[in-house]
Amino acid sequence: MAKLGKRTRAAREAFDGKENLSVEEAVALIKANANAKFDETIEISMNLGVDPRHADQMVRGVVGLPNGTGKNVRVAVFARGPKAEEAQAAGADIVGAEDLMETVQGGTIEFDRCIATPDMMPVVGRLGKVLGPRNLMPNPKVGTVTMDVAEAVKNAKGGEVQFKAEKAGVVHAGVGKASFDAAKLVENVRAFISAVSKAKPTGAKGTYMKKISLTSTMGPGVSIDVGSAASE
Repeated sequence: MAKLGKRTRAAREAFDGKENLSVEEAVALIKANANAKFDETIEISMNLGVDPRHADQMVRGVVGLPNGTGKNVRVAVFARGPKAEEAQAAGADIVGAEDLMETVQGGTIEFDRCIATPDMMPVVGRLGKVLGPRNLMPNPKVGTVTMDVAEAVKNAKGGEVQFKAEKAGVVHAGVGKASFDAAKLVENVRAFISAVSKAKPTGAKGTYMKKISLTSTMGPGVSIDVGSAASE
């Protein structure tokens, strides 16, 4: 059995016996133990009582975190003509049409968010098998298929987070950095939980939010009391 490092042992001891904390307590504990040599991402994971294989139980949405994510989001936009120029002016990292499609088909995906104008969807649609598994496929439900590409780019760069339930009914996302002020992290966590709560699908039966956990990139996780978190 591998020997645990001093930092790992100390973190496990700090978390030992602590569970079902308030959002504030969880954030404080995670921040106090996020001491890697880089600015760790604070991540939230939510286990939901849904089966995403059924259309009426899919959980999907988008939320603008009030204090951003702390991450430099690379945005690609599929557009032509004036809309391509609009995207570039708004700060998109990559803008293209068929040329961008060929680049992606070739295995080069150098972006974290993908936006497209409606007329480009026949082109983007050919990339479903590539972008779909990476949760990068543009979708009008989360505002990434739109004529207002400038606003979409602005939102993506400004801390907008997309979420989608995976096969086991788990939703997860980065909600900030360890260097953030604790109060700002709490605001972000609550905003994310609220958005997932509002996205409850019509087909969800029984308990919707089963478990909420918070962790940092290199640290242990801690559970948050679902009742108090979901009611605020």
